Amino acid sequence: MKWIGISGSWRKINQEIEEKLRGIVKDIIQRGDGVVSGGALGVDFIATDEALKHNPEATQIRIFLPTTLEKYSEHYRKHASLGNITKEQAENLINQLNKLKNTNSSSLMENPDTDFNEENKKARYYERNAKVVNASDELVAFRVKTEMSESLGTEDTVEKAHQKGIPVQLFTYDLTNNAD
Repeated sequence: MKWIGISGSWRKINQEIEEKLRGIVKDIIQRGDGVVSGGALGVDFIATDEALKHNPEATQIRIFLPTTLEKYSEHYRKHASLGNITKEQAENLINQLNKLKNTNSSSLMENPDTDFNEENKKARYYERNAKVVNASDELVAFRVKTEMSESLGTEDTVEKAHQKGIPVQLFTYDLTNNAD
């Protein structure tokens, strides 16, 4: 069994990205391999959703969080209250991660040893990216450029995969000035 890391934008995706991602994850699970991701919105959320459709026992899924699920949930609820994301996005992600933990607790890797706050969250996310890469035999990445982002987290993950020497399949999308 090979573990395939999935990385990509949490801010914005479109239907083309979602369809491509779902097809890749479906193929990974159906051939008996596993998916490794970071438990965020966007690409991570869709990858986990698709993996659960084809592997409801969550035995082919590994999700790494930058902190505990409890602190991560607080973080997302805070960002929903600030208007950075919707309440629905936050609750859907929290519900998905709780479902994963309840289905197969070994599929959700929490990080209880870290302090997770606004000052250090970037460092914690980059540490999480390293764990995703270290648990992966290959990486599939979706680099999405938007008005708000250059996909720096995805770039970090791709760079870590190159340093590890694992194959990287990179899909690049430019969604600047795009209504999707």
